[in-house]
Amino acid sequence: MATKHHVSAVIFDLDDTLLDTESVTRGVLNDFLATYGKSADAEKEEGRLGQSHSEYAAGIIADYGLPLTLEEYSEAIFPLNLKSWQKAKPLPGVRRLLKHLHKNGVPLALASNSEMRIIGQKILKLEELQDCFSVVLGVDQVPRGKPCPDIYLEAANRLGVNPSSCLVIEDSLVGVRGAKASGAKVVAVPSLQTERQHYSIADRVLCSLLDFHPELWGLPPFDDRIQGALPMDPLYSNAHIGNVISNNIHMIVAGEHTYDSVPGQLSGIVFGRAKLEPHGVSKVVVSIGWDISPPAVGRVMHICFLDPCCNAKSGEPLELLLVGYIRELQSTGSTTSQALSITEEDQSIARDALDLPAFSELQELTLFSAPGKEPFE
Repeated sequence: MATKHHVSAVIFDLDDTLLDTESVTRGVLNDFLATYGKSADAEKEEGRLGQSHSEYAAGIIADYGLPLTLEEYSEAIFPLNLKSWQKAKPLPGVRRLLKHLHKNGVPLALASNSEMRIIGQKILKLEELQDCFSVVLGVDQVPRGKPCPDIYLEAANRLGVNPSSCLVIEDSLVGVRGAKASGAKVVAVPSLQTERQHYSIADRVLCSLLDFHPELWGLPPFDDRIQGALPMDPLYSNAHIGNVISNNIHMIVAGEHTYDSVPGQLSGIVFGRAKLEPHGVSKVVVSIGWDISPPAVGRVMHICFLDPCCNAKSGEPLELLLVGYIRELQSTGSTTSQALSITEEDQSIARDALDLPAFSELQELTLFSAPGKEPFE
C-alpha cells in the first residue's frame, strides 16, 4: 500500500475505540429507568454516543422526564456504571496497535469526552497499555468537549506537535467531527456499523483496528502476520447451526447471548474451533458482518467446517472459540452474501494456522465455555 499521509503522533478516543464500554453498560440505563417506570429509546440512545457526561445526563433527564437534578442523576448512575466498567475489555486490535506504536516511539495521547475521575476508573482495564500514553486528557480539562476541537488541540499541544500532523482514531460521529475541526487526519472505527454511511468526513473508515495499516500514515508497518493470519484475544460464543449455504458452509443462527463477547467493531474473516454435539470438535473459519438492508438490519455470521468428519445439521447447538483473524470482508459494494464469502485461501490459512503454537496455545490457555467447565481440547 502506498503512503498517503505522514503523521507524527496518534490521539485515541477511549470508549468503544479502545474499550468495549458500551456493551458492558448497555443494560445499566434500562435497569435505572425501570425504577422510574420507563424504558430506554434505542434510537435516542444511539444519538447520544460520544457525548460528554453532562450533555448525556441532561438529555436523559429531559427525554425521560426524570425528577432528578444533573448532580442527583450522576450520583445515582455512577456506582452502577462503575460496576459494569469492571467487565470492559480492550477491543480487537487495540493491544497490537498500541504496543506496536509505543515500541516504535510514536507519541500517543488519550482524549476522552469523559471526566478525568471516570477515565481513571476505565483506563485500569487497559492494564499495562496505560503506559503507552504520554498524555491523557478528559473533557473537564478543556473549555469545550467534543464535537468542539479543543481536546485534540490541547492533546497536540501537550505532545509538542502540530494538530495537522496528528492522526485521531475515533468511534463516534461526535468525535470524528471534533477531530476534523482540529485539522487532524481521522480514522473512524464506528461503534455502530449500521451508521457507516454517515462517516464519510473521516479520512478512512474501518470495521476494526485489526484492519489498520500504519504505513498508510507514514508510520512503521506491522510485521506480525504468521502465514497470513493474526493472533487475537480469544473470543467465546455460542449459537445454533443454520441453513446450508454451500458444501461445508452454514449460516449461524444467533441466540440471545451470541454476540455478548463479540464486539460490534469486529467484522471480517476469523477462525478457531467449534464444539458441536454429537460430532465433537472441528477447525472452523467464520465470517462476521452486518446486513444493513431494511428491515432485517443486524449482524450475520457464516461458518465453514474444515474437518470433513463434522456433518453439521441445521438446528444443532454450537460453541465457538475464535483465536485468529485473516482479513476484512470484501468491498461494501458487494451483496451481504458475497461480502461474507469464505474463500479456499481463507480455509487453507486457517487450517494451517491452527496447528501453529501461536494459535494452538491460545486455545489451550482458554476455557472454551463458561467458568467451571473444562478447557477446550
